[in-house]
Amino acid sequence: MDAKRSSAADRVPDHLLAWYDVAARDLPWRARPGEVADPYRVWLSEVMLQQTTVATVRPRFAQWVARWPDIASLAAADEADVMAAWAGLGYYARARNLVKAARAVVADHGGAFPRTEAALRALPGLGAYTAASVAAIAFGEQAVVVDANVERVVARLFAIETPLPAARPAIRAAAATITPRARAGDFAQAMMDLGATICTSRRPRCLLCPIRVDCRAHAEGIQERLPAKAAKRAKPQRHGTIFWLEHDGRVLLVRRPDKGLLGGMRALPTGPWSDEPPGLAEAPVAADWRWRPERVAHGFTHFDLDLALATAEPAWLANDVTGDVAGEWWPIDNLDSAGLPTLFAKAARAIIDPVSRSTA
Repeated sequence: MDAKRSSAADRVPDHLLAWYDVAARDLPWRARPGEVADPYRVWLSEVMLQQTTVATVRPRFAQWVARWPDIASLAAADEADVMAAWAGLGYYARARNLVKAARAVVADHGGAFPRTEAALRALPGLGAYTAASVAAIAFGEQAVVVDANVERVVARLFAIETPLPAARPAIRAAAATITPRARAGDFAQAMMDLGATICTSRRPRCLLCPIRVDCRAHAEGIQERLPAKAAKRAKPQRHGTIFWLEHDGRVLLVRRPDKGLLGGMRALPTGPWSDEPPGLAEAPVAADWRWRPERVAHGFTHFDLDLALATAEPAWLANDVTGDVAGEWWPIDNLDSAGLPTLFAKAARAIIDPVSRSTA
């Protein structure tokens, strides 16, 4: 390691931690100065924050810990209730893994989180980032924590111009050179805060940055174009149909298969998601289905989805099959409590809107 980098490895943590002691964000999952971090709250918040904003997570985190305040209560929770509570946060495998990991902590570790990064990695759903976060923040282990905010800070600090995602190994290696042994958890959170509030993706506020003196991108005037990103490929377009079957003020909901997108969640019935509109394929019952004028669009990580809406009511049914249809009949007036994923909540809103219903 050259002398310049070695000196930066000393200066960056000192300057950043001094800034953090004054400017740290007040977040409900963080321990206050002098308090010991709760690994359950650290773990839960890090999982919730993946691909989700702090503003969205704040109220959902509060609701969650009010219902399941510790690892034991979550381990004992009904998985369907957990999935419903997760609705709207996306990436629903995370919710299933929360339950699995909680049960593993209770069954295999006596209800106490393992304290090392390696042992945390062995829990269901804890990848490199989450395990490192819990190890550093909750247990003070010298773990390298790299989320999107840290990725941006490090790419600029070391002027790493290789486009993402190919740059990630170099970014992680560079982050390791400045991760201190002391106050590792505070350092990780300081890096996150710096990326979220000062070293932002657009118009970084470099004049306020506590580590500007060591930032190579700032010195070269290239900070706003780092980290570089590879050109995105166009996502494929898929099509489907959502079925709204209504009876006596209730609507039919089904449980999606455990594996696959939105696995285990309550949902409105839907046919296949395919390259061409599938029409009424795999409708839940034979009925006089009527097409709604509204459509629902939703984006997943790997494809975009365009959905037609088809509705039927008892007077249109071929026969009275309400007792024979697989699923559950949910009161429409209380549909918010079903915990529908965002995609199906969009469809429900489009259908039950009073103006739409009056013209159906």
